[in-house]
Amino acid sequence: MTVYNFSAGPAVLPKKVLKQAQNEFLDYRGSEMSVMELSHRSSLYDDIIKEAEALLRNLMGIPDNYKVLFLQGGASLQFSMLPLNLAIGKKALFVNTGAWAKKAISAAKQVPGVEVEVIASSEDKNFTYIPTVTKDMIDQTAAYLHITTNETIGGITYQNLPDAGEVPIVADMSSNILANDYRVEDFGVIYAGAQKNIGAAGLTLVIIREDLLNNKPVFAPMLDYRVQADNDSLYNTPATYSIYIAKLVFEWLKDMGGQRESYRLAQVKAKLLYDTIDSSTLFKSPVSKEDRSLTNIPFITGDAVLDKQFIAKAEAVGFENLKGHRSVGGMRASIYNAFPLEGIQALVEFMNNFELEYGNGAK
Repeated sequence: MTVYNFSAGPAVLPKKVLKQAQNEFLDYRGSEMSVMELSHRSSLYDDIIKEAEALLRNLMGIPDNYKVLFLQGGASLQFSMLPLNLAIGKKALFVNTGAWAKKAISAAKQVPGVEVEVIASSEDKNFTYIPTVTKDMIDQTAAYLHITTNETIGGITYQNLPDAGEVPIVADMSSNILANDYRVEDFGVIYAGAQKNIGAAGLTLVIIREDLLNNKPVFAPMLDYRVQADNDSLYNTPATYSIYIAKLVFEWLKDMGGQRESYRLAQVKAKLLYDTIDSSTLFKSPVSKEDRSLTNIPFITGDAVLDKQFIAKAEAVGFENLKGHRSVGGMRASIYNAFPLEGIQALVEFMNNFELEYGNGAK
């Protein structure tokens, strides 16, 4: 039985990457040591982290005036690091689009000396759309405007970025990084947990414009972007193996045609699933069509009992982790870059057969 993993994170990795990691696990490049055993100060590991950064810069077209940081603590730590570094004595603006945006807002409110303002929200419709943000809504003296480019739980995404004027846009891009067509130069800061669309858990990417690096030391050096940048992400021992896995994923993405191709394939995979949902009399999407995610696709039958039946029958034939988040219910298919097209094709066939048996026209 073929297993397809629809987990929202930690998520599926390319088989080619896993096999390469397996082959190199006991002996990395003739060292007779695993990457797990390499000193982060060694020349072998120095090559790994530098290659990883170079590949990411190439894939995303990262300009020279941006620093790439390989950190730890997940996107959740960034919820606090951002206001701590950028907004002490200033105002931080937020757009509330769902669970992860709410956590970022809550964390910022706990940082002393930061004024938090939510300028738009889609909570009125249970976070099923991206609210409109216009330039006149944005205080041009604010430290930054924070958005979550893709809400993993709710399945909504920014197709177009708001015009923030001179205010830097800060983005949690954890669940659609490298699966979109955004331009890095349109952001002041991009951050992402690696465990969804990049690699193994334990690594967090931060891409920050150099002029946003703080000039006043943060009370804790580990939480200081400038300290991390000045030390090339090696202020302490980084998540060495997770960075190595990310490097392999970046190589895989480059070989497949880069971010432009990954974005094209994301559109193809998502369209196949959305077309099936939209043409169905049983399944439906709770998300506004114009704001639908390419990487996290929730769908429901409208009957909680039937949803459970669908999930149980799906698991029995190898479709893992289709259960929707507990706060939303229903089903959710997370189909990141590493998720194969044939997995979507198989799911669509399963959904069609399920509808024949349990749909409105079933006998």
